[in-house]
Amino acid sequence: MLLVDDFALMSYASVIEPYRAANALAKHQLYRWVHISTDGGPVRASNGAVIVPDQSVKRPLECETLFVIAGGNPAKFDDEATFAWLRRLAVKNTTLVGISGGPFLLARAGLLHEHRVTIHWDHWLAFLEAFPTLRIEPSLFVNDRRRVTCAGGIAGLDLAIELIEREQGQALAAQVSEWFIGAKPRAATEPQRPSLRERYGVGDGRLLKVLAEMEAAVEDPISREALARIAGISVRHLERLFMKHLGQTLQTSYMRIRLDQADQLLNKTSMSVTAVAVACGFRSSSHFSRIFKSHYERVPSVRRRSRPFVPQ
Repeated sequence: MLLVDDFALMSYASVIEPYRAANALAKHQLYRWVHISTDGGPVRASNGAVIVPDQSVKRPLECETLFVIAGGNPAKFDDEATFAWLRRLAVKNTTLVGISGGPFLLARAGLLHEHRVTIHWDHWLAFLEAFPTLRIEPSLFVNDRRRVTCAGGIAGLDLAIELIEREQGQALAAQVSEWFIGAKPRAATEPQRPSLRERYGVGDGRLLKVLAEMEAAVEDPISREALARIAGISVRHLERLFMKHLGQTLQTSYMRIRLDQADQLLNKTSMSVTAVAVACGFRSSSHFSRIFKSHYERVPSVRRRSRPFVPQ
């Protein structure tokens, strides 16, 4: 387990606890593990918990599988000694598993080329900016040869149970799932985020169809008339649906979607304020700044510096 400062304890526990349970249920040691940090010093999780590692990346390692668990803002991680260490493990045919922000480290080390990958949805935009040629999927986890990537959070539990099933059989994997009061483990291809119906709390199919179009068309916003045609109703009727189900106008809802996207780009990528404005459909950076300030009470440049980051 290679842990990087600001890793999420949930992502770590979801992975390691199924292996501990597998040992306990099998009544003998199927798995053993070591904890590793970049410098050999204690590693602090995002909630303040500290784990004392067994070694640093300066020492060689023999293992079948290496889990790389990172959170915070993995886009800023840049340690060539760690990347070189990861590449040496790859040469030994070690299976490398990136958890939550861990895929960022594997990609920076050049180890995800021509592999299918996933990453926590909160890191998605920054990952796309940094690695536009990689084949990124919105799955819980992706297993592609000796590279495994996982969104993190409780998706680590689903991944670990699948890996245990492959190595030890379905019976033990089912016991591990039951140990953690789990229903049937989720498939790798299940989406990371709830559906539009769940996120917005609405069931009207016409409104859901329009919301999906609005989320997909941030850079080039669609007119009210075109959205109404997509829903198959009049503009007036569509406006009534927005007020009834969301308590706000279509225009307000669309603006919030665009501003939320802008906030993500500001805080998860290196894009300039002007580039973010263009990417979110604003005609100028000054217009974007005015609208953004009215919503977040700060101009984009100040919001970028002051927003507290919530590690995943």
